[in-house]
Amino acid sequence: MGEKRFMKGNEAIAEAAVRGGCRFFAGYPITPQNEIPEYLSWRLPEVGGVYVQGESEIASVNMVYGAAAMGTRSLTSSSGPGISLKAEGISYLAAAALPAVIVNISRGGPGLGSIQPAQSDYLQATKALGHGGFHAMVFAPNSAQEAVDVLYNAWDYAERDRNPVLVLMDGCLGNIMEEVELPPMKELKEEDIPEWSLSRRNGRDWQGNITPIYTELILEGLNESAGFMYKDWEENDVQVEEFMLDDAEYVVVAYGIASRVAKEAILNLRAQGYKVGMIRPITLFPFPKKSIRNLDYGKVKGIIDIEMTIPAQMREDIELQVLERCPVYEYGRSGGVLLDDEGVYEAIYEIVSGGENNG
Repeated sequence: MGEKRFMKGNEAIAEAAVRGGCRFFAGYPITPQNEIPEYLSWRLPEVGGVYVQGESEIASVNMVYGAAAMGTRSLTSSSGPGISLKAEGISYLAAAALPAVIVNISRGGPGLGSIQPAQSDYLQATKALGHGGFHAMVFAPNSAQEAVDVLYNAWDYAERDRNPVLVLMDGCLGNIMEEVELPPMKELKEEDIPEWSLSRRNGRDWQGNITPIYTELILEGLNESAGFMYKDWEENDVQVEEFMLDDAEYVVVAYGIASRVAKEAILNLRAQGYKVGMIRPITLFPFPKKSIRNLDYGKVKGIIDIEMTIPAQMREDIELQVLERCPVYEYGRSGGVLLDDEGVYEAIYEIVSGGENNG
């Protein structure tokens, strides 16, 4: 059994990052993720790591670039406006094939938006994390414990693929207090430092220099390799929870905090005889296409997208797999207005009971 603690979500993932081998953090304060840098400011020095509060988001992500090039497990965190500022640096990380982990504790938007929780960064995370058409694996945990597990293992994916990894959470999960079971400390040895890193180079042997700048033909080849990697993710790395789908006539699709509110509504509707199930993407990229594509559309009468954003941003990915075999509905709140049990229950009930809907 691991060590159990009652922790705030942001602090739990910061501790999980340290236990997962993170030894460098650079970031800049922004609500609702400030507990992450605050926690790491004292925790990283305890384990011989380095904490830097950069003068800006742009400076911070470029510090992560440098630390990652040295083979150090490196982390930055922010919220939507800060992730936008880091976008160029994240694209450079992908171009240079450098592993790093980025955490987005999202808030209402667009623009400066509100400091309250929201799920308005789905499109940014999955479609436009930075320029150049690259992708990162995007994890969307729905509890403090699942977030701990994701952060603990995030660098294993990042180093395997030599590519950044994004963890997308909303401010509710970042600030929720829950009991978590913390994993043991990973003891990384010198031989665990990647062979390609600058810290493993000898003397002036700079062959295979780390760079994000290439000739056209080399860049095309790297983009082709990345395309194969993304396909491999779709085949091997999709993570999804399928809940009460066997006899479901309506299927909710929700992630993060929205999935927890939706699950409560589904259990209440089941108690009344309504056959409702849920698909919860844990990886938003790669998206769990097969879970939606392979539903029995002779039985399923509708898909209901529940998100804490208006309009629903995940809906397009859902519709691409449904292919008009049944209606797709949506319900959400936006701008920092939180989903609540009653509102989600009533929205789903109106659809499954045959009432008017917002599809």
